[in-house]
Amino acid sequence: MNSDIPNLLQPTEGEQIKQDSQAQVAAVGAGKKNKWSLDDLPPLLTVREVAEILRVSPLTVKRWTKRGRLPAIRINSRGDRRYRKETILYYLGVQEK
Repeated sequence: MNSDIPNLLQPTEGEQIKQDSQAQVAAVGAGKKNKWSLDDLPPLLTVREVAEILRVSPLTVKRWTKRGRLPAIRINSRGDRRYRKETILYYLGVQEK
């Protein structure tokens, strides 16, 4: 088979990223009490939940927020961060803004 011709049965790069992202979100919390699908995500996510979904460290999520790459909502007097579900899905490429 000619390698210059794309295999039409294989998902495109964008479709593959979307499938992988959906699988990651579904796998978040494996072995824990929380197992989410894209539809079951709560409207506001904690730093830890976002880190698990994006498969990065919670410290990375905080750094991205501080640098303005990932918008957060500050709640309570301690200033805890919460992230909108729509924003995280957009970063995964699953949902359009």
